[in-house]
Amino acid sequence: MKQTVIIGAGSWGTALAALWAKDGRPISLWGNNAERISRVQSSRENSEYLPGVQLAENIRAMHELTDCREAELIVFVTPSIVLREIATRVRDTGVSDNAVLLSCTKGIEHGSGMRMSEILSTLFPSNPVAVLSGPNLAVEVVRGLPTATVIGCANENYAIELQRFLGSEHFRIYTSDDVVSIELGGALKNVFAIAAGVSDGLGLGDNSKAALVTRAMAELLRLGTKMGGNALTFYGLSGVGDLIATCFSKHSRNRRVGERLGHAEMLAQIQADMKMVAEGIPTAKSAFECARRLGVDTPIIDQIYAVLYQDKPLLFAMQELLGRGPKPERL
Repeated sequence: MKQTVIIGAGSWGTALAALWAKDGRPISLWGNNAERISRVQSSRENSEYLPGVQLAENIRAMHELTDCREAELIVFVTPSIVLREIATRVRDTGVSDNAVLLSCTKGIEHGSGMRMSEILSTLFPSNPVAVLSGPNLAVEVVRGLPTATVIGCANENYAIELQRFLGSEHFRIYTSDDVVSIELGGALKNVFAIAAGVSDGLGLGDNSKAALVTRAMAELLRLGTKMGGNALTFYGLSGVGDLIATCFSKHSRNRRVGERLGHAEMLAQIQADMKMVAEGIPTAKSAFECARRLGVDTPIIDQIYAVLYQDKPLLFAMQELLGRGPKPERL
């Protein structure tokens, strides 16, 4: 894998480029905004998304997709709602059948309920597709702080090859063949992180937040297994690990959205202020759709969906969540 192209120049895409460029390999970093990409290329800094991080000279920021034709590894780090559109553009440039596609996007497509790797496999039926997910906050990864993640691929050989090629002492990669659970854990936790942020914003305390995150895990297991996931995998890095990091970290944009909602700010204003996409917002809609289609009880997802998409007052949502009938705890 001599040539790597990263599709998506947000904070996570930029952090991965900086991480993987340390050994001198050529990295192409594609962004959709030509003006911003030009500034990144000239200044060697993505000041809008990852300020203060100097990018190595072997990282080429680009607005054209031509480098994809020769790429041996194409990494998708786009917002989930535009993955299909941008992946189609990548495909139309002419991608080698030998190129490995790695999805680092966490989300579920509206309407279809498809995972990101399913979209890529549909568009690139001849290419191997893998996924990367875990408790990976970009600002910590780029600082070289110890981080663990998991790469999932149906073909174990590709997973091991990517593990060796992309892993390092401070970016420890585990492998798995359970692509479904890895993707669902990484996607669904963002919805629960919004709920955790709401708890912070309302000042409900540590007891309340601990209970919320624990019940979120139970809800993730119920919906995730119905969608084809394995309960054991959800207790790993891309399930409970990512849930913990996203629900508690000050760097989590989804938790921050919830916190601001808890401070009585309007969702439209919160989104207007944010440079980055909070994936929990679109995923709340997808998760709600999937739960209704599969007949799964998802009280936390339901209330977050109602707050985000039906203008339900937060206090009403909280009262309904707390007012549910008593039940035994079953895991």
